[in-house]
Amino acid sequence: MSLSPRKLLRVARWEVSRATGTLDRKTALLGAVALLLTLGVAAGGLLAGGVALDEDIYSVAVSPDSPYHDPVAASTPLEPVPVGSPAADVYVDDPDPSDRAASVSVADTRKGEAALSTFRAAVEGYNTRLLRAEANQSAAFPVGVTLTYVERASERIGASAVGGAVVGAGDTDDAGGAAGSGGGAGGRDAGGEGTDGDGALGVPDFGGAAGPLFGGQPTGSPAEIAPPFPFSSLVLAFAFLVPMNFVIQAYGSTILNERINRRGELLLVAPLSKADIVAGKTLPYAAVALAATTVIAGGVSVASGGNGGLLSVAAVFPIALVFLAATFVGAMFARSFKELTFVTVTVSVALTTYAFVPAIFATVTPIALISPLTLVVRDLQGEAVSIGEYLFSTGPFYLVAGTLFAMGTGVYREEDMFTQRAVPLKFLDALAVRLHRPRDVALLSALSIPFVFVAELLAVALLFALPQAAAVVGLLVVVAVVEEVAKGVAVFAGFHESRFEADLPTALKLGALSGAGFFVAEKATAVVQIVGLGSLPLGEAAFATSGVGADIGVLGGLVLLALPLVLHVVTAAVAAVGATRGVRSWGVTLAVAMAIHFAYDLTVVSALG
Repeated sequence: MSLSPRKLLRVARWEVSRATGTLDRKTALLGAVALLLTLGVAAGGLLAGGVALDEDIYSVAVSPDSPYHDPVAASTPLEPVPVGSPAADVYVDDPDPSDRAASVSVADTRKGEAALSTFRAAVEGYNTRLLRAEANQSAAFPVGVTLTYVERASERIGASAVGGAVVGAGDTDDAGGAAGSGGGAGGRDAGGEGTDGDGALGVPDFGGAAGPLFGGQPTGSPAEIAPPFPFSSLVLAFAFLVPMNFVIQAYGSTILNERINRRGELLLVAPLSKADIVAGKTLPYAAVALAATTVIAGGVSVASGGNGGLLSVAAVFPIALVFLAATFVGAMFARSFKELTFVTVTVSVALTTYAFVPAIFATVTPIALISPLTLVVRDLQGEAVSIGEYLFSTGPFYLVAGTLFAMGTGVYREEDMFTQRAVPLKFLDALAVRLHRPRDVALLSALSIPFVFVAELLAVALLFALPQAAAVVGLLVVVAVVEEVAKGVAVFAGFHESRFEADLPTALKLGALSGAGFFVAEKATAVVQIVGLGSLPLGEAAFATSGVGADIGVLGGLVLLALPLVLHVVTAAVAAVGATRGVRSWGVTLAVAMAIHFAYDLTVVSALG
């Protein structure tokens, strides 16, 4: 369906005038305050490096004259209390303040033990800050360390296999040589960042206010080395995604308003295509989301020292499109504002989870590239991102957004907009409206691939931390369930809405078409090889079972390529037979198809080792 730019812009102008005309000052003021508070909290976390949830949870009885008083007072979780306090967690007995030696005792509780550990860390950190203030840094820190992270599957094991530590002298002299110029694994100059010539993964070390935000301390003295922490992902998810909730609330409301009391009937009878109407109504909200993303990206860029910019915006915008597309479909299906609220909350939680969880592993594993927020982190680090990595992170979002908009546009018609049907029935109707010929089943099955891809990638990220054996089995279960539902739902919709004859030959034909369409589209998952996800055990389990990346010769490759085609056709046909007799029979045959699929994948994964 073609779009007319002139008509599209006319609908967009009408939508802007309608939305601003119905928005009273009180509502606009409250929305602006809420948005400013959201951005303010995110900016506070960005500049402060975190939120002090553990402030003053341990009390330390220490004299104000004691040299240990300043470290306690400077520590966030520690609170100095008078020496005679009976309920303190740590007691510092310092009879002579001029003497650094002191007797430290703790309360006989688990909290006391934790307080002692925190007290020790506070004293060490305080001493480190004092050493940093020394003019002769080479004397203060005679040993320097630089960590270089390498892939677990790599065969590059040097002098220090754990993290690739490089140890050298703190200054340049005849005895020690240049700092950090040792010959450890992935050796680089001390303080260097980025990726070394051997492909090692560097952990960024930002300075200034954003220093604590982007995780860890990969360079410095041995006492200062710290692993990366994913707080950056949380702040970025909060800063970029939470404002989108305001946008989708307004967008979902305007779509649902068109369906109440048949208010949108005038648009339906106007000389406009459904695509012009939907695109025109969506354009203002997409523009607001883009503007908000640009402003936030600029603010984060300033806080991180000038890095970041266009790539950050390009990485987050497809997430905004999915927010809008999912909200549009939800508003077309919902029967009330209560249901719409449930839809928007579900969309927000699901997309935030998808964006945040994989980004936890930023700079450590290809798992992180599942989330577009990882591209933002890399952009802020000043690292280059290839076209393949960008497409891998954002491609599923663009495809999902396009498919959802197409699904919602299909039911943008009188018989669906102004009827009070249950949400599952409207979903089936949205699929059935696209079914005119048997081959349309194959097309819908192929269009389900973006959703399957997103679900499987999220499963890989969620199961990544589990033991490998359990994670692989759990992933194979998820793959079997997701793929069989994706192949079978279009066939069931066709039978449920009486688009096809409910007999055995038709069921077998539709099942074969659905399986073949799914198989052809599934080959697009070969893009995982671009970012190396197939080298991970979970990535291999998720994608290698379809014949992607196997190195077993031409004949073996053809056989391995044909096997998943047979699998998809057989399992889809099994489920389609049950779909001819109603939802219960479809559920039973669908479970059988899932079991066959799981058994096949488990056999392939076991055979491939």
